[in-house]
Amino acid sequence: MIRAAILGCGGYLPAQVLSNEALIAAKGLDSSDEWIARRTGIRQRAFAAENEQTADLATEAARAALKDSGVEVAALDLIILATTTPDHAFPATATKVQANLGMSRGFAFDIQAACSGFIYALALADHFIRLGQARHALVIGAEKFSRLLDWSDRSTCVLFGDGAGAVVLGAVEGTGNKRDRGILSTHLHSDGSHYGQLQASDARHAQMNGAEVFRHAVTNLASVVDEALDANGLTPAEIDWLVPHQANQRIIDGTGKKLHLPPERVVSTVAIHANTSAASIPLALATAVQDGRIKKGDLLLLDAMGAGFTWGAAVVRW
Repeated sequence: MIRAAILGCGGYLPAQVLSNEALIAAKGLDSSDEWIARRTGIRQRAFAAENEQTADLATEAARAALKDSGVEVAALDLIILATTTPDHAFPATATKVQANLGMSRGFAFDIQAACSGFIYALALADHFIRLGQARHALVIGAEKFSRLLDWSDRSTCVLFGDGAGAVVLGAVEGTGNKRDRGILSTHLHSDGSHYGQLQASDARHAQMNGAEVFRHAVTNLASVVDEALDANGLTPAEIDWLVPHQANQRIIDGTGKKLHLPPERVVSTVAIHANTSAASIPLALATAVQDGRIKKGDLLLLDAMGAGFTWGAAVVRW
């Protein structure tokens, strides 16, 4: 059987990095490093320059992933870009990335599922490859979330950062066994009855009911993690790495505890990246691969929840 495997990954962060203290001073916020870190685990974040767009961040991450994979641009059939912050309402920012890379064949499009966007994009690319409609796919999560922030809302503006992460997928042959390399399964959900709990208003500022988002995140992520494990006949002990959406350290810790995974088997980059929405999981992947934590043959569980509400999980053999 044909399965999609992750052949390489890469990430990109803008040059401007602001610690909690620097952000508070720059924006005149009524907050403190202790307050932000205790509630979220965040210590710093990167912000894109004024002239740096989502497509620019995505392109740099894509180039890093292609280099890591050894796949040439000419071999790509598909680009899917998950983003909440496209450069324009239309056309798709993915087509700008396609042009930046010099890719003159195949197809490219954006997908919007907020912080769950990368999981959704990964699922779509996996299906295209399994169905034989693509052999190689580039899946990117990229955000310039700083342009959506209301600097008078201290409970929200300190949470987010900018960045991009990408993976290159390729078709590989397998037996269908859970020991095979590749994406074993993906699981997607949404519940639009909570549409207003986390959204960008007409003024383009992000607004959030933090308590409700936190409560649903804990419940929904626990449920989809169980679903993913059950679908593959896995126990938590077989998971080598949990790579969750990087929104809040307390949510990350809660999911790890549910799986009885020690902190050293949970990839957490929220302290240095903050919440980069659709970019957070591929950025965390790239970080853990580059520093040697994630190795060939490891079994990964990815999970995320975002506005909408949307949520999902993926099980991947590296």
